[in-house]
Amino acid sequence: MEKSDSFKYYYPSEKESQNSWNTGFGLSVSDRRLAFSRQASFDQAREPHTPVSINLNDPAKPLLARSVSNIDIPTGLFYSLDESNKYSGEGNGSAQKFSFMLFVFSILRIMRSGNRYMKRLFVMISLNVAYSTTELVIGLFTGRVGLVSDAFHLTFGCGLLTFSLFAMAASRKQPDRVYTYGYKRLEALSAFTNALFLLFMSFSLAVEGLHAFIQDESEHKHYLIVSAVTNLLVNLIGVWFFRNYARINLVYRNAEDMNYHSVCLHVLADSIRSAGLILASWLLSLGVQNAEVLCLGLVSVAVFMLVMPLFKATGGILLQMAPPRIPTSALSKCWRQINAREDVLEIAQARFWEFVPGHVVGSVSIQVKKGMDDRTTLQFVHGLYHDLGVQNLTVQTDDV
Repeated sequence: MEKSDSFKYYYPSEKESQNSWNTGFGLSVSDRRLAFSRQASFDQAREPHTPVSINLNDPAKPLLARSVSNIDIPTGLFYSLDESNKYSGEGNGSAQKFSFMLFVFSILRIMRSGNRYMKRLFVMISLNVAYSTTELVIGLFTGRVGLVSDAFHLTFGCGLLTFSLFAMAASRKQPDRVYTYGYKRLEALSAFTNALFLLFMSFSLAVEGLHAFIQDESEHKHYLIVSAVTNLLVNLIGVWFFRNYARINLVYRNAEDMNYHSVCLHVLADSIRSAGLILASWLLSLGVQNAEVLCLGLVSVAVFMLVMPLFKATGGILLQMAPPRIPTSALSKCWRQINAREDVLEIAQARFWEFVPGHVVGSVSIQVKKGMDDRTTLQFVHGLYHDLGVQNLTVQTDDV
């Protein structure tokens, strides 16, 4: 195995390269179906210029030509035409169902062998389902609309927690040819969904408090205190399960932290809601005026403040905002250092975002002077942004 002194990359020998392709895609040693073609960049009027990693200290080693800029993979390399039709919806429907069932079974297998947080979340979902079903049955038989409404609220919450559990399991799957980055972002999507639900709950509590202010509070149904106490006990079990994430401003090291935090905030917000209803019922029994309005207002504000940081963080991930861990001043400094090089005319484009928490991706397009060797520039740019915390960086150079 040869080692490049310039970019610190490893180049496998011909035999190792063939074995790696054979392992990954099932190609034989004599397979010649890979064809190289030329592809110009989006703003290149002259010769296309694609950065390549080569050994600067080995002049005898043949260099990759500038016309060899990408790999053109034939259609039938990885799957047949019939298999590609099934991904476009024109193939065999039974094959799609079979593929979906395999995916579901793989997720269930991961759940069974999951970590303690996945098992705790499954237990918490089971408790909530059992309680909401009991509450729904009692409400239907006794004709109490309040119990039926609370049961549907809990059922919807159980659905979101089930999606969180599914995201925890699916994110463990390895990247494939369809999802080349993997499934890690499902955890961020799950956390965003939980945050959106809690914001809606905060808004609905505010509306409920306004409605209680308009109508006669003497009609408040005190039997709901039993339901609120039971729901509080169930949610406190969930808070205990995820007590390590019971914070408002949490530093997310990875996507799992974001999803666990959203689950903790979900059950914590439900606990605050139940505690507010219990306090309102107790104050009303003592004859305190507008007690329900006050308690619902406080709970609404508390839930809003509790979930807003999570909503901003998850929204920033999904909208591919600039990574918050890398200061804007640091990115500007790198920009100036690259522009200060003699062989660089300007930086045409620079984009950086977080794929998931802790995984920063970047893309830089640089215009260099025609006839200049861009290998040292590529080495400099890669090292500069790597030290800044960018894990995946794509650099394109164009001769002007």
